[in-house]
Amino acid sequence: MLRLLTVVGALLVPVGVAMAADWTPRAYADASTIEIRTTRAGEGEHWFPVWVVVLDDQVYVRLGSRAAARITDNTTAPDVGIRIVGQQFDRVKAVPAPEAVDRVAQAMAAKYWSDVIIRHFSHPMTVRLVPES
Repeated sequence: MLRLLTVVGALLVPVGVAMAADWTPRAYADASTIEIRTTRAGEGEHWFPVWVVVLDDQVYVRLGSRAAARITDNTTAPDVGIRIVGQQFDRVKAVPAPEAVDRVAQAMAAKYWSDVIIRHFSHPMTVRLVPES
């Protein structure tokens, strides 16, 4: 149900294509989710929502097994597309951030009440999102 509401909500919010100069992490701190676009051979583009946190003016996501596989198999790697707060960025680097795993997990727990359950699932990849200049 949450996934359906996220998809419907995303369709109702107009999205403008933005440039790297428009990337403003502080403005994303209160966003509930971010959408990531990956591309797989023979499948094409796929958008999916994930939780997002901002630490030290950097944008991070924590990915479950399926989302991590999408990033790993992404034909445009390390670039992904991002939709957040009415903006769309077509070229953002998804940079693995193993040094931030604990801080991101703590930030997710503080931001999302349902993390009390979600934290027990596998999250093999934590990623810092960096716009292409």
